[in-house]
Order: sequence, then C-alpha cells, then structure tokens
Amino acid sequence: MTSFSRFAGTSRYIADDDLMASVNAAIALKRPLLVKGEPGTGKTMLASAVAEALGLPMLTWHVKSTTKAAEGLYSYDVVQRLNDSRFGGGDVSDIRRYIRLGPMGQAFAAEKPVVLLIDEIDKADLEFPNDLLRELDEMRFTISELDETVSAVHRPVTLITSNAEKELPDAFLRRCVFHYIAFPDRERLARIVASHHPDLDQQLIAAAMDRFYALRKLDGMRKKPSTSELLDWLVVLSRAGVPAEELRRALPFSGVLLKQEEDLLLGHKAPRRAGV
Repeated sequence: MTSFSRFAGTSRYIADDDLMASVNAAIALKRPLLVKGEPGTGKTMLASAVAEALGLPMLTWHVKSTTKAAEGLYSYDVVQRLNDSRFGGGDVSDIRRYIRLGPMGQAFAAEKPVVLLIDEIDKADLEFPNDLLRELDEMRFTISELDETVSAVHRPVTLITSNAEKELPDAFLRRCVFHYIAFPDRERLARIVASHHPDLDQQLIAAAMDRFYALRKLDGMRKKPSTSELLDWLVVLSRAGVPAEELRRALPFSGVLLKQEEDLLLGHKAPRRAGV
C-alpha cells in the first residue's frame, strides 16, 4: 500500500489547520477531496501545493461546459483513422494508435502515484459528476475499442474544485471529503502576502490590506476582490511607486482589484462617502 507524508502546506501555500486536516483525511480514506470557495481563494493552487509537498507529479483536467466524463478517461480519434485509411497514413488496423488517454486515464495508468486535479467540475452538465462515480469508486475503466480494462496501478490523490455554480448530486458528494476554503482572516492573509512578496514595503502592504478589506465590506459589491487580485494589486502598486498614504485617499489601478463596472464606481465613491 502506498503511503504519503502528511500535507502541511508549503512555503508559498499557507494552509490553515482545517484545510490540512481535510487533505490528509482524503488521502487516508483514499477518497477525492472536493474543495469549494469563492474565486481567488487558492482552490486550484491547492493541488499544486499538495503535489509539491508530497513530491508527486500532477495531472490537470480543466472542465468546460462542453466536457464529457468519457474525455477524462480516453478518446478514440476515428477521424484521424479515417483520414489515414484514405491517404495512407499508416497501419489503420492498429486501433491502439488512435487511442489517447485523458487526464484521469493517465493517472490510472501511471507507474507512480500522481495528484489528479479535476478543476471546476460544476462547469459541466449535471450528469457529469454521476458519470464519474463508478470510475472514482473502482479506479478502473474499459477501452471498448480494444476490449481492455485500465486499472489504477496507484490510486491518485484526487482534488476536485467547484465554484458552486451548480449543485452537485448527493451520490457524488457521498464519495468525497468536503472542504470549504473560507476567506482568510487578516493574520493569515498577511502570511500569504509575505510568502509571495517578501520584499515589499510593509507600510504599503498594511495600507493596501486596509483598503482591500474595506472594499470587501462594502454593501452592493457584486464581486468582492480576492486574494489573488490583492497579490496582483500589490505588485502593480510597488512597481509604480505608489506611496502608502495615497491608498487612504484614492484607489489607484482599481481595475486590478475590481472587475465589474458597478464595483469600480462603488469603490471610487467609497473614500469620500464612507471614509474607506
């Protein structure tokens, strides 16, 4: 049985105790970890951090609205085979040449354990999670064109992210360990900033965080600025030489933080209207 070290975060991914416990519980139970949270809270980066901490390679399956569950297992390029048969592209009797494993199929077939990220599962249609149930349970699938079964040599460490755009089926949820990444408090956010930008001016960081949290508290904000947007904003402010005191009376480079027209207007009015 493959054993892993306990996940304790990394130098650049500052995880709280609850998140670390959820990751380690999923590993111990050999179940997928389903991670929810508002955009920009580090759901996708978590998989990279887990892979780094455990010393494992990572495979990523980016889910889109048109994605079908079977695509994660394998695809059969029948069009290429047809073209080869017409134009002499090789031995078309060898179907194996036209089979391509998807990210989940590659994870099952890998000779060493891997971290498998299924990113934004809620973008696909409602049947998508249900279509993965058997494969996630049994860790095997059949390539019908070859009449072959691919069984996982090592069960991958599977992380699944969701932005809660759709409700996921109960049968799927029962097979997962669940964690909601809460927005970090100021102390943990300061540690996150320090891990990414250790050389930035501390007065600038303090003023930017004051303004950042004030914006998040404004009533009527359609999309609150996220951790990743704060990190980007700090880079821009520092490179532009914006002094910390300017952030108390203005909102420079606001388009880095705020991504809706209404939010931009709200953010620029806030200093005069509410003393933000």
